[in-house]
Amino acid sequence: LKEEEHQRMLGVVPMFGTTSYRDALPLTPGQKFHLMAKTTLDPFTWVAAGSQAGISQAENEFEGYGQGAAGYGKRYGATFTDSFDSNFFSNFFYPVLFKQDPRYFRQGEGSIKSRIGPAFRQEFVARKDSGGYTFHFSNVLGAFTAGGISNAYYPKDDRGFGLTVSRSTIALGYGCLGDIIVEFWPDIDRKFFHKHSRQAQPTEAPIDTTK
Repeated sequence: LKEEEHQRMLGVVPMFGTTSYRDALPLTPGQKFHLMAKTTLDPFTWVAAGSQAGISQAENEFEGYGQGAAGYGKRYGATFTDSFDSNFFSNFFYPVLFKQDPRYFRQGEGSIKSRIGPAFRQEFVARKDSGGYTFHFSNVLGAFTAGGISNAYYPKDDRGFGLTVSRSTIALGYGCLGDIIVEFWPDIDRKFFHKHSRQAQPTEAPIDTTK
């Protein structure tokens, strides 16, 4: 877990929820909360929300928020709240409720083709804390829960069932893309930056000698 907490893409983007241990021990509720909170409080999360809010304002997205400093503040608040809600429900609340592991498990070996499918599936198939696999209720319900909550603070013209479903589906699509990037990032890092990635190669989890 300590290794995972130091993983960053390009030395900046947090990858705390990624593990290269194929048989990693399941996380306790406290550890799930810790990883969620660490991502939420990371400076990159706040900066990314600010950048996204700026782009949204430049494109006059969510027109009901208006322009100027007040409009930017509303967009920033909405963007950060979206990020927090998604992180909270997908990586802590539902994983604890359904006893699922919220981390991404890197395959790290094999051809590109053989790794893309499993990377995509992890958005919809979760590893159970008790072992085995099941439908990824945490990811899917987390996306739709965050989308539903956004209706409480989005402008009136940007609310509604159809828009909620659309935004939640798009969020899952971005999640699939993110999983693929995380899967291949160490390979990209080694090839283009000519250095060893900080992510360990997939291996078996170390033996827990405390049990």
